[in-house]
Amino acid sequence: MDFKRIALFLVTNLAVVLVLSITASVLGVNRFLTSNGLNLGMLLIFAALMGFGGSFISLLMSKPMAKWSTGAQVIQQPSNELEHWLVSTVARQAQIAGIGMPEVAIYEGEPNAFATGASRDNALVAVSTGLLYNMSRDEVEAVLAHEVAHVANGDMVTLTLIQGVVNTFVIFFARIVGYFVDQMLRKDDEESSGPGLGYMITVIICEIVFGILASIIVMYFSRQREFRADEGAARCNGQIFSDREIGCVFAIFCS
Repeated sequence: MDFKRIALFLVTNLAVVLVLSITASVLGVNRFLTSNGLNLGMLLIFAALMGFGGSFISLLMSKPMAKWSTGAQVIQQPSNELEHWLVSTVARQAQIAGIGMPEVAIYEGEPNAFATGASRDNALVAVSTGLLYNMSRDEVEAVLAHEVAHVANGDMVTLTLIQGVVNTFVIFFARIVGYFVDQMLRKDDEESSGPGLGYMITVIICEIVFGILASIIVMYFSRQREFRADEGAARCNGQIFSDREIGCVFAIFCS
């Protein structure tokens, strides 16, 4: 699995959703909380706006976050034969796949590679030094084709939509739990109005816990996209992977 790409997106998404939730609470954007209790219709609308908003913000941040977290250096101008081959290979595959030329980057690390970006024409393909220096050109080309196929298939946008749905339910149920916990803590305080500290703390804790559990669902759907990326890579290379290449790619993306 493209673990780095998915992990970065999930962590960024969770952080963004938490920041949006805290900001909304501080600003008092709680119209779903009424004197008669929770307005579930308004809460669902609020959760959807926050959930999909957080997911798309995470998508827009995916490239700079990937560069920052891995220390990936984008190849602006190839300085040696390896970099020239790497850029030309991605350019050829991108042309075959019908997408814009992605940024190509190298980072220090164990054998791995990932692709990310907000659209098919605004992507990043990054490979590690461990992959470049420990595998043959054919094997590296197979991995690059796999990443280009992710971009061509729009997998980051698909992941964003799935994450938006998941975020919606996380936010929705976190606030329902927070509301009832807050009511239990303040049942003897009839004069107080509006959500209390118990509500805010419970919501934050629930969003973290529910968000981690929900990431399992996102990882499952992401895993299904890996097979389509393999198929696209095979078409891009104009041949079916050899047994060795399949084993190599499987080992990389499941590590």
